[in-house]
Amino acid sequence: MRLTNMSDYAVRLLMYLSSHRDRLCTIAEIAQFYRISEPHLMKITHRLAQHGWIHTVRGKNGGMRLAHEPADIPLGALIRDMENDLALVECMGGENHCILSGHCGLKPVIAGALQAFMDYLDARSLADILPPGGIATDRRQERATDTGTGIASATSVAKAPARPRVRRNQPAPVSRI
Repeated sequence: MRLTNMSDYAVRLLMYLSSHRDRLCTIAEIAQFYRISEPHLMKITHRLAQHGWIHTVRGKNGGMRLAHEPADIPLGALIRDMENDLALVECMGGENHCILSGHCGLKPVIAGALQAFMDYLDARSLADILPPGGIATDRRQERATDTGTGIASATSVAKAPARPRVRRNQPAPVSRI
């Protein structure tokens, strides 16, 4: 199962707002921080506001902030609000045209797995996934706080692996089996 970018970006947006509780944050600054398109983030912001997860303020000095404490934002409820369709297989959806319906045991197995997944998320809040010290907004601070474990933290910038240096006019190495 893979969550949509809408859910992923909604969680990121709420994490950012959690780390900046002292002020209103703008779509532009969050889009720039996460390198997400502003129109896509605007759609996510609208949906979060509709569901009551954030408060928005219009105007020149407008922005957004969390509507609840991070500990009061259950991840399961947030994901349910952001995902358009949690039907993991056709027979779980509204339009079921599967010829195996009624003769297959997959639906209850998948439904049970989905329920266990959502129960796990329901037991976690936004506060549980916030990095210690909040999200760094300065890229230098991110590098300084990286633990060096080889595992990218939620605030570290993903770097592409170094490319091997190619020397011109030399034959490529031949691998022998």
